Amino acid sequence: MTPSPPILEVSGLKVHFGSDEGTIRAVDGVDLIVQEHETVAVVGESGCGKSLTALALARLVSGPGLSQSGVIKVAGADVMGLSESSLRQLRGATISYIFQDPMAFLNPVMTVGEQIAEVIRLHRNVPCVTDEVVRVLKRVGIPQPETRRTSYPHEFSGGMQQRVMIAMALACHPRIVVADEPTTALDVTIQAQIFDLLNDLRDTLNMAVLLITHNLGLVARNASRVYVMYAGQIVEAGPVPAVLKKAAHPYTRGLIAAVPRMNRPVERMVGIEGCVPHPARLPKGCRFHPRCPYAGDGCRNTEPVMQTVEEGHEVRCHSWKQIQ
Repeated sequence: MTPSPPILEVSGLKVHFGSDEGTIRAVDGVDLIVQEHETVAVVGESGCGKSLTALALARLVSGPGLSQSGVIKVAGADVMGLSESSLRQLRGATISYIFQDPMAFLNPVMTVGEQIAEVIRLHRNVPCVTDEVVRVLKRVGIPQPETRRTSYPHEFSGGMQQRVMIAMALACHPRIVVADEPTTALDVTIQAQIFDLLNDLRDTLNMAVLLITHNLGLVARNASRVYVMYAGQIVEAGPVPAVLKKAAHPYTRGLIAAVPRMNRPVERMVGIEGCVPHPARLPKGCRFHPRCPYAGDGCRNTEPVMQTVEEGHEVRCHSWKQIQ
């Protein structure tokens, strides 16, 4: 039986900007694949290029001196070759987004029902849009959807606002949903509810999820594969159990070590010294070497390439064999 093609396939994705300091290489050669019906995570610190990569998938990035290149295929469509009208059809209907701050993306002067209806009218032909809005709100667990559809965003709690965002993202039955830090600022109980909902809808609607996060706990509980991103590049990729239990890159190890442990007392939180380099001032060689305790001369002078650790598990590091 021939396997189904990936729902999302990205190869050599670059997003660069011109500036007075030179070229800003915010995303610099990213490869990633998402199969149908799976949840894949992209993790890393703030400033590593995760959200910019997510936006670039539907060509939503804009800015001075923008240069975007590479191959992006969403459900077989060549995104880089699509016209603006075709992109508008792709966005929402084939690939949709759940953003991290619903109050920043929900219109405060429109009811939630009006905002969901707007999405449905753009992409679907249904007999009664109001009935469909009620069905979508009910699907994401909004109580009394017939009356709450006339409520405004400020009348909902943070968790319910995020459910409204999910409803908008799923209103047109997309093939893949990009969830960019979808539970930021929500307490852990509501986080669990939101991800239980997302996982259930993924299975019910046969869609894929690309999760953008810095929370390795969410990755461990919800994703099957993970891409670790640093300074615009993927530095490690593989199945979640393999990457979390046998991390090969020092950066991945640092992220895992920084996760608080409830089962043992610690006097001080563990962190990674230094910070992510500015994308216009990237260091020579390995981009992580100024922060890496294992860096050698090769790391400082030669940029590493992806190497195979085991089947399906890859790492971008010169010294991974020596530090295992």
